[in-house]
Amino acid sequence: MLADQVREFSLPHAINLFHLAANFGGDLLWRVQRIVIDNYFQVYICTHKLGLFSFYVTMEVLPVITCKICKIRRPRRYCPGVDGDICSICCGTEREVTVSCPFECEYLQDARIREKTPLANPEEFPNKDIRITDEFLTRHEGVLLFLTIALVTASLDLQGIIDYDVREGLAALIQTYRTLEAGLYYESKPTNPMAAHIYEAVQDAIVTSRRRLEEAGSRTLRDAEILGILVFLQRLEIQHNNGRRKGRAFIDFLRAYFPVKQAALEL
Repeated sequence: MLADQVREFSLPHAINLFHLAANFGGDLLWRVQRIVIDNYFQVYICTHKLGLFSFYVTMEVLPVITCKICKIRRPRRYCPGVDGDICSICCGTEREVTVSCPFECEYLQDARIREKTPLANPEEFPNKDIRITDEFLTRHEGVLLFLTIALVTASLDLQGIIDYDVREGLAALIQTYRTLEAGLYYESKPTNPMAAHIYEAVQDAIVTSRRRLEEAGSRTLRDAEILGILVFLQRLEIQHNNGRRKGRAFIDFLRAYFPVKQAALEL
């Protein structure tokens, strides 16, 4: 009887029966009169024997700690993305899907090493008509590095920017320079504010790179050459995008290989 009544109060709190001051299970003469749980989650069991007297026995109630995401499983690790403890399953399934994971999370960085990004099919790349060769990349290495650093800097400027924002910003820039190459001017600025920030930052870097080359007496950077660099960055993003809704694998890749501190690098 006592065990059944205790179970009624055990959810969502676990009661540690080892803290009972007396053993009621072996004595049928003891009867539970009432159970009271106070605001401090202590249980008071009022008992009496043959109606002669009664007393209270206190049991300790242990709060059940569950994963902050699923509310079911036991937590195994701290998640800075939700500012709480979560289970390993939710860490794997919700990482960069429903949770915005900071780059500094050790479990995110460990997953970066182990996860396999979806293989990109070159036949499915957009702008397939634009051919990018090793010779082209070598000849424009300085401009490529300058624009890439501008890209990663812009990606880290605003909280919440993800790889898909970068993809959208690059696609809009490519569309703009395609019209310029055709002798028209139509700015395809994204309506998404995150992608628009990427667009503006890279566009400013393009203007700066052209001005520096002109001041140095170098050749003029043509629209077709800028278009080729942008298409290369677009393909790089596709190759490193892990497909997660809030994924930042590409931005993380840029952080590692193109440190922001090199932003002042000469062309």
